Amino acid sequence: MSAASPDYPRVFVLPGRDKRAAHGHPWVYANEVRMDAEAKALTPGSVVLLLRTDGKPLGVGTFNPHALIAFRFLSRDPAIRIDGAFFAGRLGRALALREQLFDAPFYRLAHAEADGLPGLIVDRFGPVLAVQAGTAGMDGCLPPVLAALDTLLAPDAVVLRNDGRGRALEGLESDVRVIKGRLDGPIEVKEGSLTFLADLGEGQKTGWFFDQRDNRARVARLAKGGRLLDVYCYAGGFAISAAAAGATEVVAVDSSEKALELAALSARVNGVAGRCTWRRADAFDEMARLDAAGERFEVVAVDPPAFVKSRKDLASGLKGYGKLARLAARLVAPGGFLFMASCSHNVEPAPFAEAVADGVHRAGREGRVLATTGAAADHPVHPQLPESAYLKAIILQLD
Repeated sequence: MSAASPDYPRVFVLPGRDKRAAHGHPWVYANEVRMDAEAKALTPGSVVLLLRTDGKPLGVGTFNPHALIAFRFLSRDPAIRIDGAFFAGRLGRALALREQLFDAPFYRLAHAEADGLPGLIVDRFGPVLAVQAGTAGMDGCLPPVLAALDTLLAPDAVVLRNDGRGRALEGLESDVRVIKGRLDGPIEVKEGSLTFLADLGEGQKTGWFFDQRDNRARVARLAKGGRLLDVYCYAGGFAISAAAAGATEVVAVDSSEKALELAALSARVNGVAGRCTWRRADAFDEMARLDAAGERFEVVAVDPPAFVKSRKDLASGLKGYGKLARLAARLVAPGGFLFMASCSHNVEPAPFAEAVADGVHRAGREGRVLATTGAAADHPVHPQLPESAYLKAIILQLD
C-alpha cells in the first residue's frame, strides 16, 4: 500500500447516489455514476478511483461504462494499489479460510464478491484449478491473478472456463482453454470417502458443483435403506453419495449422455455400480412415466439447472419449479423425503418455497419442511449482497 492515492482515473457518483456504496454495497450501478465524456471513454474493466461529488474518495474498483453494474469495489482504501501483491493477499486469505474449513484440497477457492474478488471464480481440484473471470474488470486482472495462484499453489494445470453467461453482459467473448499444463480426460474430485470424476473442459460451470456438498450428505443419510430418484443427476453426485451411504437402489436421470457416462464411471470407481441405473431422458417426461408405472421412492432429489436466467423469466421459471415439485412429490413413498433445489439467483427463497409448496399440494400430498439450506461454506455470501445466496434448497418429509 502506498502513502498516496495511485494515479487511477477518477469516476464520480451522482449527487445523493452514494448512500448504498457508502454503507458497504459492493456495486455501483450505471444510473448512479456521472457518465461524463471522461467516464464513457474509459476502457471497460479499467481500475478507477470512485469519488463522491465533493471529491471524497469511496474506494478503488473496476469500471465498465457499458454495463448495468458500472463499478465493482476491490477496496475501500483509496491508497491501495491493485497489483500482484493485492491479489496474492486476497487469494491467500481465501485459501486460509478453505484450509480451515476442509481437510482435502477440493473446494471453491475464490467466490467473487464475498472473497473481495468481484467477478472471479476459482475452483480447486487438488493440483488442478478451474478459473473463471465473469467481468471485464476481472478479465483484465487475470495476469496478476494467475501469477498469484501460481505462487500460492503451483498447480499442475489451470483451465480457463470463461464461458459464463454473464460475460456477454460485460461485452466479453467466451473462451475455454487449458492455459497451464494439460488435461488428459476427466479428473478426480474427492468428497469425503468418495471419488468422483469431473470434466473441467466441457462440463457444466467449472465441471463440478462443490456448492451442493453438504446437501449431498444430507440426502444420502435420508436414502439409507431405501430407493432414491436423482433427477437432473449431472455427474452423479447425489446418486452415488446415496448409494455409498446404503441406498438399496438409485435411479438417476439426465438429458446429457456425456454426463451419464461420467456418472456411471464414477459409480464403478466407488463400487456402487450394481445399485445405480442411469437413464437418459427429459426430467418432466421421465417423472410422469415413472408415476404412471406406479414407481415410488423413499427419496426424490431434484436439482435442475437455472430456470430463471433473467428477471423476465421469473414467472415461467416459478411455474416450472412448481410443476417439478408436483411431479416429484407424486413419486415419494409415504413417509419419504423430497429434496428440491434452485440455483437461479433471480429467484428469492420465499417465492421458491411457495412454488414448491404449491406443487406438493397439487400432487395431493401433505408433509413438513425439515430444512431450508443453501450452498456449502466455500460459497460464502457478501453481507450486503443477499442475491449472491443463489442456491436455495428445501427438504420435506411427505405423508
